[in-house]
Amino acid sequence: MPRPGSLKDPDIAELFSKHDPEKIFEDLREIGHGSFGAVYYARCNLTKEIVAIKKMSYLGKQSEEKWQDILKEIKFLKQLEHPNTIEYKGCYKREHTAWLVMEYCVGSASDIIEVHKRPLREEEIAAICEGVVCGLSYLHSLGRIHRDIKAGNILLTENGTVKLADFGSASIKCPANSFVGTPYWMAPEVILAMDEGQYDGKVDVWSLGITCIELAERKPPYFNMNAMSALYHIAQNDSPTLQAPEWTDTFRYFVEACLQKNPQDRPSSTKLLTHPYITRPRSPNVLVDLIQRTKAAVRDLDNLSYRKMKKILMVDADNESAFGDSEETAEERSGGDSSKSNSATSEHSVAGASSQSSSSGSLRRRPHPVNIVQHILNANHHGQHQQQPQYQQFNHQHSTHSARGKHWLYSCWCFVRRESESPLPAPHDDYVNRDALRDYANRDSLCDDYSEDYANRDAIREAQRERERERQANEYREYVNAPSTWQQDSGDDNRNTQRRSTSRGVSNNVSVAISLVSEHGANNFATIRTTSIVTKQQKEHNHETHEQMSGYKRMRREHQAALVKLEERCKADVEAHKAQLDREYDALLQQLSRDLERLQTKHAQELERKQKSNAAAEKKLIKDITSRQEQERKSFEAQRKREYKANKERWKKELSMDDATPKRQRDATLQSQKDNLKQAEEAEQARLVRSQREYLELELRRFRRRRMLATHHKEQELLREELNKRQQQLEQAHAMLLRHHEKTQELEYRQQKGVHALREEQLANQHATELANQRDYMQRQEHDLRKKHALQLKQQPKSLKQKEMQIRKQFRETCKIQTRQYKALKAQILQMTPKEQQKEVIKALKDEKRRKLVKLGEQYDLSITDMLQKQTIKLDESQMMECQQKKMQLEHELDMLTAYQSKSKMQAEAQRNRERRELEERVAVRRALLEQKMESECAQFMAERAERTRLMHERHEQELAHFDNESARLGFSAMAIAEGSREGYGEEEQSLSGSMLSLAHSNSSASFPAGSL
Repeated sequence: MPRPGSLKDPDIAELFSKHDPEKIFEDLREIGHGSFGAVYYARCNLTKEIVAIKKMSYLGKQSEEKWQDILKEIKFLKQLEHPNTIEYKGCYKREHTAWLVMEYCVGSASDIIEVHKRPLREEEIAAICEGVVCGLSYLHSLGRIHRDIKAGNILLTENGTVKLADFGSASIKCPANSFVGTPYWMAPEVILAMDEGQYDGKVDVWSLGITCIELAERKPPYFNMNAMSALYHIAQNDSPTLQAPEWTDTFRYFVEACLQKNPQDRPSSTKLLTHPYITRPRSPNVLVDLIQRTKAAVRDLDNLSYRKMKKILMVDADNESAFGDSEETAEERSGGDSSKSNSATSEHSVAGASSQSSSSGSLRRRPHPVNIVQHILNANHHGQHQQQPQYQQFNHQHSTHSARGKHWLYSCWCFVRRESESPLPAPHDDYVNRDALRDYANRDSLCDDYSEDYANRDAIREAQRERERERQANEYREYVNAPSTWQQDSGDDNRNTQRRSTSRGVSNNVSVAISLVSEHGANNFATIRTTSIVTKQQKEHNHETHEQMSGYKRMRREHQAALVKLEERCKADVEAHKAQLDREYDALLQQLSRDLERLQTKHAQELERKQKSNAAAEKKLIKDITSRQEQERKSFEAQRKREYKANKERWKKELSMDDATPKRQRDATLQSQKDNLKQAEEAEQARLVRSQREYLELELRRFRRRRMLATHHKEQELLREELNKRQQQLEQAHAMLLRHHEKTQELEYRQQKGVHALREEQLANQHATELANQRDYMQRQEHDLRKKHALQLKQQPKSLKQKEMQIRKQFRETCKIQTRQYKALKAQILQMTPKEQQKEVIKALKDEKRRKLVKLGEQYDLSITDMLQKQTIKLDESQMMECQQKKMQLEHELDMLTAYQSKSKMQAEAQRNRERRELEERVAVRRALLEQKMESECAQFMAERAERTRLMHERHEQELAHFDNESARLGFSAMAIAEGSREGYGEEEQSLSGSMLSLAHSNSSASFPAGSL
């Protein structure tokens, strides 16, 4: 496998451009942060187009996994082309970082609710949902799943177009079964994906429903609890609903439809396009107006943050100045007033200006932002009179500044660049939440808004504000005292002159800010993301909970990858096992086929030899019979000649003795006798030849019939042998199939056992991790509660001191009243008392006054003591109650987790048992099918055997009947042909005596008729 970042593969190389992105893009500014890295605003030097660049590094641990995720996201985004999905611009690779260039958007839906700190209106949510549903319908039509739909991933362009973004969690295949997404927005089937199977695009519909609740209530359900706890609450609790009663039924039905627990009951994204909540009429400029209001609110918030920073700078400058405090204070006040007046003037003066378009959108321009930065100059320049002999060249890039200084300058610059965009909102815009503007600079995170039920939150927030002010003052103090070596390239080589700093640190900062503003002020940087949103994202990314959840996701992904790897290995083993069994079975079939072919060849050769043997035996028989018959004819001729000669001599002798008969008559009689004898001999010879021919034909018919029967018998024997061989081969093949079935069954059981063991181990590790994370969460909550209580105890003396001072102030006022009353009473009594008694009366009045004042002091001291005791007891009771409530809540969450894990264990065990039963059923069905197939093949073979035997018998009977009919046509009797032959053929060891005896009667003289002479 190639190393991460390698572009040797042409398919991967074509995804990345070969140019250097740092030469193509400039003015990079971070606008977002996440686990992948950071997103930057940038401008293309070639087209002057404003783009967003997502930098993704694949260094460090899991580099191969990171690289594959980067490639997957690039391929995914490159294939998309829809108005409601973020547009792909290109991709570059520099060193170990991939630069994914995309369409620039002003912000996300979560930025809007973060800025306004209030829910969106229903028509605004509907407009956002319409764009999201259109984008999801497009993705689902391509078989894709987003898997991370939330307000933070729903971006908005300046013209109000909704864009789906962040496809790092998307799935190219559908259905999928990975644990991917953000916990609070996850669908139940995603959480249970590894346990209960796969899911499809309807998980995005669930996330859309949760996003609707997020936009309507500023937070998703279960957001106030640990992310790990939220997972099992989502998995086993009922679907969440809208809490506020002011929402319409149409909106409620839409959210209810999206949050159906059963995915089959949940509508698809295409079906949601026709939902009344999406299709009902609304203003086409809903989102445009919302974006403009949000941009105005962002400017106000950044102005507030800037003024607070400037106030910190002024306080710090006052503390560090050696003289001129009153003068600097006056100048700071006048500077602050001028800033406000400038803002107001700019607001009213540019309110009617025409909008100017740029590549990132249309924004209204303000006067040059250097005038705004001048306030920093006014605040610090007049109080610093010492000259510093430090000359530095400075440009856009700095060399040696501390991280805190960078952050301070970046905060100031964020304000300046937004001040240069467009005017402040009009005073009649009632949508901007002014309370949010006042609280914005002091809030730490969104979670502060969810802790309103805690006691003494005002004191906690006041302490947080004090800490924030101290931290910012320290940051600025460190930044001012840090060495500064800034360089600026002015673009003109003839103007590279050295400048002397006229103040300590602050002047350098202001100069750099001025250079930054002069360089970037005309970029028209449109955004609805405040500076603190980016900073908060970085903090959340570095937060321990985020790392914990990332580790949990990574563990689930590793479990899924290990399970997929094991399943793939099992699948490969099954394929290899199947291929091996197929090869073995094919080899057996080929061997059996070769054996059968050899047997059939052997049988054919035997039949051929039999036919040749029959032909040779027939020839031999014909030869033997012909030779015997020739000898018989020769002996018959010799005997006939001897008999003729003997008869001739006898006849001559008899005639010579008869002298009475004339010689002529005797010669005629002798000639007549000779002729008669010759005729008789010829007739006998013809009979002999005819008899021999009939005998030869009869013996040939008998021989052929016997040979036919022998051939039939041989064919039957060979057929039986072939069929027996085939039956043996069939049984051998069936035995191998059964053995293969047992091996496959053993392999499947072993693989299932391994998969179940891995799942069980992974589930145990998952549960152990969940318990560990839950305990860590409980410890953090208890630690945070202890810190909160310690802070309350730390702040209590201050608040008690204030109340004590208030009581003592009341005591002093009461004393003053008592004194005035005493003086009035004294004057009145002295007027009525004689002069000699006045001294005693005055003494008595003084004693009474002193006694009453002492009593009053004791009463006030007692009230202070009671107040202190009550406040301490109240604080202790509230803290104890809060500790008990927190402990009960954490124990309840732990019990819920334990119950959920027990339920998941039971479900996993039930699933394993179900899979075992299914495997057993599959094995039993496969065994039954195999046996059925074997029985079918056996029955088919027996039918074929019977058929071939029947056909052979029929053929043999037909051949024998045809032979017998032919013999009968030739005049041979069936009985005679069926009789045993006297001849010995080939294998029959018989003598020819029978045939000789059959011809003996023709060789005797008795064959001639009596008196023939």
